Amino acid sequence: MFLLLPFDSLVVNLLGISITVLFTLLLVFIIVPAIFGVSFGIRKVYMKTLLKVFQWATLRIERGAKEKNHPLYKPYVNGIIAKEPTSLEEEIKEIRRSGSGKALDTPEFELSDVFYFCRKGIETIMDDEVTKRFSAEELESWNLLSRTNYNFQYISLRLTVLWGLGVLIRYCFLLPLRIALAFTGISLLVTGTTVVGYLPNGRCKEFLSKHVHLMCYRICVRALTAIITYHDRENRPRNGGICVANHTSPIDVIILASDGYYAMVGQIHGGLMGVIQRAMVKACPHVWFERSEVKDRHLVAKRLTEHVQDKSKLPILIFPEGTCINNTSVMMFKKGSFEIGATVYPVAIKYDPQFGDAFWNSSKYGMVTYLLRMMTSWAIVCSVWYLPPMTRQVSKVNVAYLICYLFGPLLLLNSVILPQPEEDAVQFANRVKSAIARQGGLVDLLWDGGLKREKVKDTFKEEQQKLYSKMIVGNHEDRSRS
Repeated sequence: MFLLLPFDSLVVNLLGISITVLFTLLLVFIIVPAIFGVSFGIRKVYMKTLLKVFQWATLRIERGAKEKNHPLYKPYVNGIIAKEPTSLEEEIKEIRRSGSGKALDTPEFELSDVFYFCRKGIETIMDDEVTKRFSAEELESWNLLSRTNYNFQYISLRLTVLWGLGVLIRYCFLLPLRIALAFTGISLLVTGTTVVGYLPNGRCKEFLSKHVHLMCYRICVRALTAIITYHDRENRPRNGGICVANHTSPIDVIILASDGYYAMVGQIHGGLMGVIQRAMVKACPHVWFERSEVKDRHLVAKRLTEHVQDKSKLPILIFPEGTCINNTSVMMFKKGSFEIGATVYPVAIKYDPQFGDAFWNSSKYGMVTYLLRMMTSWAIVCSVWYLPPMTRQVSKVNVAYLICYLFGPLLLLNSVILPQPEEDAVQFANRVKSAIARQGGLVDLLWDGGLKREKVKDTFKEEQQKLYSKMIVGNHEDRSRS
């Protein structure tokens, strides 16, 4: 047996005491409050302190730049080109008027029309409103993270020391603490859902399953030092419905699930993720698909329809964009989840990038690298808005319309309100998307998020060609009739 020297024994004792104190603090101030859903307000005090430090650092950078006559970089939040919402026909009419002075309906085609398409092409190259949605948002102020502002360079020794101190705090204190919390939350989730899965179906199993999920997600939220503000909680999704939200990061799931109960939808994975999925589905009816089933739209729709028709099952959580966007806009919603006919509960999520960039650029960072960036950020601060439930509009026959049709003269039909046309899945998806963008202060874009990895479809090009062709041919037909 090895004999420990007095110094070695002292080190071992100090290490043991440190670990005991650390886990005691974790249990008392983080894990237990997470179980009961309470907060001591430590994170809010931490956030306010960070804001004051960021403000001081930003002012110091601006003052140092003025002293050295260095220009300050200001990110263009709304783009580098001022654009007005005008139609193709209006812009070509203006070009023709300023160039040749001829009216739009005089010639069938003018060479000056080419300038419109050239200008649009150059504008797209210089200020593409789609591609920039897949890169991290640039901040106006520096938050002591070297990856968030172009203005940081050596200004003063005091500012550099402050940045170095921040690195030590984030990597030597916050990172180990957050890894311990994440390990605790995931371990409890796997263990708890596995044990609950062996219970017979009933109210007791449902109650325990909900609270095990909620407790573990809240611990995982604290592993990111997430500070979340929930608004209009009376509109939270209910059983038998579908919750749809804009998608910025994989942690969107944790953000929402720490305040409600949801059935997850996704593809079956292997490794650690597969272990978590198999444990979760034992305690709660989540909807997992095999890799071969994901591309079968009819099978996916059938499984989702069967789930929402059972009003005893939890609401399904879906992100219809299908990819992560940098939280400055909302892109096209896939229509699949809007064809089911269930009540849709829209949710808007808006992150504050001052404390950490939550956007996952999956084409640049792997999951492990992304999680490391999250856990070495200062915090994740976001707001969540629960919007009123929305349903797909169906055709409604007006009572006055029926009375006139059955008893009144046909001439009165023009004086009553005609039946409302039925809303298709695409229109419904766009209506929900617009509501989410408006509430979250995001830009509402019609572009498909799939452009993140794919080329522009030919249909988009053909649409512009059809608009121009219709303008020329339409004018020609009008002149022929006259």
